[in-house]
Parts: sequence; structure tokens; C-alpha cells
Amino acid sequence: MKHLLFILLFTISGTYMGAQVKYQNFHSSKLGEDRELKIQLPRGYDKDNKSYPLILVLDADYMFEAVAGNVDYFSYWEDMPASIVVGVNQLNKRYDDCMYSEQNSLPIDSGANFFEFLGLELIPHIEKTYRTGRFKVVIGHSESANFINYYLLKPQPLFQSYVAISPDLAPNMLDYLPEALRKVQSKTFYYLANTDKDSESIKSMTDALNSDISGVENDLLVYNFNNFKEPSHYSVPTNAIPVALEKMFKIYQPISKKEYKEVVLKLETSPVLYLQEKYQEINDVLGIEKPVLINDFKAIAAAIEKKEAYEYYEALGKMAREAYPETLLGGYYIGRFYEETGEAKRAMRTYQSAYTLDEIAGITKDDVMDRADLIKADFGL
Repeated sequence: MKHLLFILLFTISGTYMGAQVKYQNFHSSKLGEDRELKIQLPRGYDKDNKSYPLILVLDADYMFEAVAGNVDYFSYWEDMPASIVVGVNQLNKRYDDCMYSEQNSLPIDSGANFFEFLGLELIPHIEKTYRTGRFKVVIGHSESANFINYYLLKPQPLFQSYVAISPDLAPNMLDYLPEALRKVQSKTFYYLANTDKDSESIKSMTDALNSDISGVENDLLVYNFNNFKEPSHYSVPTNAIPVALEKMFKIYQPISKKEYKEVVLKLETSPVLYLQEKYQEINDVLGIEKPVLINDFKAIAAAIEKKEAYEYYEALGKMAREAYPETLLGGYYIGRFYEETGEAKRAMRTYQSAYTLDEIAGITKDDVMDRADLIKADFGL
């Protein structure tokens, strides 16, 4: 509910809180005409040299603002990476753009031209003009939600993530799509949603598609489905988009209380290794070198304390020294390692050395000196 209220306010205000929105016409030789684009660049785009995920929005004449607003909101809170959002307006062109053959359900004529326009003209243009990374998302609704699936049928799919909201599916898509998802050879995210207020044909076919995809066995596929009860066919994107973004970028999000309780505390292996693998996956899948968040260091340290697995503090301290070398965080963790593994003198010296560095994560200079003084008093050092 909070996401819906937010996006409604966002749309009314027409303000993207610092994100840059551009409108431009792009000439397509495939379509033989200009097509209007809406482009939102991340906050601070002009002040850095980073690359960003690309999110392509079809039916942008009404879908762009819903996607762009949520992307800016979630990236502000670091629940997803800042991203470049590109929308393609399809006003009065939707039927032609999404045309497919009645014989094999594949794009023909103007639909085939639109398929090539996106893949061979628009995406290369965006990649050349803006600093896009390797992670690409495509979002569609109704007819365009069916259309985005055609890119999954290629041997090398153009996108790594697909958001299909109440798709008006071509008949053969029920056969094509599960088979394509079964064969994907790299991490692929697929989000499907419908509403009870969809037409009977859309509702029944998306339910059938959900059943089929749910049976796909492929560890590289991350699949999520939502059935919404109250939204209409036309308002369901405002419900589905924030959920899809949260699911898609779950790995990017800070360690939550739920993840801490249900995953981190139940680990039988090193929680530090879990943290390292989490950030390596962010790099491998999203193409983003994300600094380890203070929140995540604190979560792993809390797990070490709760499980009294103090031997893991040494590795955590080394990570913290690399991530935040000007702070006392790494020294504090390594000091805890020495303190709890019987090396009191080294613990005391490590705490004393950390005193000269910057405070962080609620750990103060007084904290490290208090620990050093206690060790000195206890052991007469």
C-alpha cells in the first residue's frame, strides 16, 4: 500500500527528486519513422563515471512514470542500484508494434520491425550514448508484456530480467516460454503478475503460464509471480512494479532482519564467507562493484557475537580494513578476535592502534580504549 501511495504522489508532483528526465525523438530506419523516448538518468549521473543497469519500459506513454518513480525511490534507499530508465512511447502504435503471426505466434510485419528496432537500433544507441552496464531489464504490460518474451526465445537473450504484467499472451507462448526459461544459461529474472480483474482470457492464460514456469527446473532462473485481487487491468502496474523491483534486486539490498534471523543465524559455515559471496554475486550478476555496507558488517558481527563464533572476527576485520581503511572498524573486529581467542596482549595493542582512526558504525574511540584498559587491568599488562 505504501508503494502505491508513493507512486501516486510521485506522478501527481511530476518531480523526480533530482533524477534527470529527458524527452527526445529517435529516428528508426527499421520503423521508417521517429519514435518518442523518455529517459531518466540517475541522481548525480553527471558527477561520476559509473555504469548503470538499463531498464527499458514499453508502453512508456503511461508506464514510464510508474517505473521511473519507483526506480528513483528504491535507489535512494539503496534497495536497488541507481539505473538508467528508457521508455518507448507506443501511443496509437501498440497494436502494430506487437503484431504476431496467427500461425506460429511470432512477430511479423510491423511487429518484426519493432522487435529489430529495439534490439538492433535503440539498445545500441542507448549503450553508445549513456554509461549502461551489462544488466538489462525490460518491462511490459498487456500486449507489450507478451512482446518482451520474444527476446527470451533468442539463443543469446538481450535482457537479463523480464517484468510481464497481465500479459495478453500469444497462444503458442505457453509452449515457447517455459522451454526457453528451462534453457537459459545465465542468471535470468522473470516476474509475472496478473489481477482478478483481468479479462478471463488473460487471467486463465497467465495462471496456466505461472503453473508451467513454476515447474521449470533451472537454478539460473529466479522466478516470481503475484496475483492481485483488487486492481483493474490498467492499474495493476502500480502494484506490480514495486514488487518486481524488490524481488529482482533482492541480492542488492542490505541484510534485513528477516535475512539475519532466517539465513545468517542459521548458517553452518562462515558468516563472513556468506557476506563475501553476497557482494561477489552483486558484481557477477549486476555488474556492480558495491562497497560493503556498514549495516551488513554490523549484521555479521552481531551473528558472530550471538553464536560466539569469534574465530570469524579475523576475516571480518580484514574485510573491514579493506572497505573502510580510515576507520577503526577493522581494528575493532580484529581486536575482538584476539581478545576471544586468548591473545590478550595483541588484542590490547590492536585496540590502541585503532584509537587513532575515525569512529564508525557506533563504535567510538572510547570503546576501543575501554577494551584496551580492561585487558590491561585484568592481565596486569
